[in-house]
Amino acid sequence: MSQQIVVYGASWCPDCHRSRTFLDGHNIGYEWIDIDEDPAAADKVAEINHGNKTIPTIIFPDKSILVEPSDKALEEKLVDLGIMKADVQKQPPVVTHDVVMIGAGPAALTAAIYTTREDIDTLLFEKGVVGGLAAVTDVIDNYPGFANGVHGLELAESLRGQAERFGAVIELGEVMSIKDEGKLKRLETTSGDMLAKVVLIATGSDYKKTGVPGEAEYYARGVHYCATCDGAFYRDKKLAVIGGGNSAVQESIFLTRFASHIDLLVRSSVKASEVLQEELKKYVDEGKITVHEGVRPKEIVGDGNAVNKVVAIDSKDQEIVYDVDGVFVFIGLLPNTGFLKASGVELDEVGLIKTDQNLQTNIRGVFAAGDVRSGATMQIASAAGEGATAALKIREYLEGKL
Repeated sequence: MSQQIVVYGASWCPDCHRSRTFLDGHNIGYEWIDIDEDPAAADKVAEINHGNKTIPTIIFPDKSILVEPSDKALEEKLVDLGIMKADVQKQPPVVTHDVVMIGAGPAALTAAIYTTREDIDTLLFEKGVVGGLAAVTDVIDNYPGFANGVHGLELAESLRGQAERFGAVIELGEVMSIKDEGKLKRLETTSGDMLAKVVLIATGSDYKKTGVPGEAEYYARGVHYCATCDGAFYRDKKLAVIGGGNSAVQESIFLTRFASHIDLLVRSSVKASEVLQEELKKYVDEGKITVHEGVRPKEIVGDGNAVNKVVAIDSKDQEIVYDVDGVFVFIGLLPNTGFLKASGVELDEVGLIKTDQNLQTNIRGVFAAGDVRSGATMQIASAAGEGATAALKIREYLEGKL
């Protein structure tokens, strides 16, 4: 029996990068197989997952398999196999940090650069991908300082490296709740309870779902929310993209690298920026993208293993069927604030965090920045700016000036 862990993935896959970072960080050896460079490996991934096109797929020495595992699931598997040692200290002491930042996107990473430069003890908790949604955006064209744009993952890694250079600690895990205990805030996390003098919430947003039949059933088997993550699985295939804003147009253009044709389904009319609409027109003229306005999805249909069509309703309430091999949904974002329900942090009507002019919430010592904050512009540049502002206000708070 092979004693080698095998990781199937691709260089463009953020989850693959996260799993490899976990294994490397714990000095665990593995064989890395890039499915973009090995067509047989891509076929094997599909075979292992019964047609599902999902990476990373990790095979262990006992032939067991994990697909897109969280770091916690990966750790549990490695402990179970005896490859990693379990933490025998059942009740670790509660550690107090100067600042705990929840999330590790552009807002938190920028804030961490500022706080750690001033020797403020800073811990960041991230349950997904370091860099947030920015890390899974193909090319970012409107971030200052990059004349030719910058790949999202490259920007995320640069921000991470800069924050860590000054002493920021990034831990992959989840914060389940925050409790105000006066001068200190108690955080319940997957690593146990911890205390913080200040908390910065920078959890960003997640992809909004259409809610139509078939969407949940075919998630990762034809329904996707990240073109950078999953677009390469659809080389020479037909795709439908649902949405009409900046993200939908930008990701449709990106997907033309792989797909033979894209049907862009827009509920009303395309509302992307003029620059993106001009670029979209080029792909429409070339026949790579067809825009269907006044169309709303009714159902995503498949054969039990994969998607094969989208049923939609036009402005005359007539059904239209689009034969496709996959669907990408880009219809907006929802704030990641579910864990705050019992915290007392005040939210607005859509679930975004309310703050004052200092980016402080209604609870003293708890701040918010970036896309999760009510009034945010949902731009990477402004998220970074808010992170810097939050850091300066946090310093004032710790010094008793706020």
